[in-house]
Amino acid sequence: MEWMAWTWPTAIFFIVIASLLIAFTVLAIRFPETPRVGILRIETTRGDRLFITLLGSAFINLAWLGLISGPQWGALIVCLVFAAAVFRWV
Repeated sequence: MEWMAWTWPTAIFFIVIASLLIAFTVLAIRFPETPRVGILRIETTRGDRLFITLLGSAFINLAWLGLISGPQWGALIVCLVFAAAVFRWV
């Protein structure tokens, strides 16, 4: 990892993303689902909601870095609330 100047938090981030993708693939194979229509009025599956959550979390973290000079843990809490809302209502 040293030749890429990776840090442990960066490695953990990519491990978590890879684990999520693997877990959602296994869920899709073992428990197929039909798309549902949520608050956005579009059909979404678990994978769609995961994509929306990851994309939204990226923007939340960027906004946090640019607008708030607090620790990044605050953005993580906001992202977890956002993820719960997306998976519940979208």
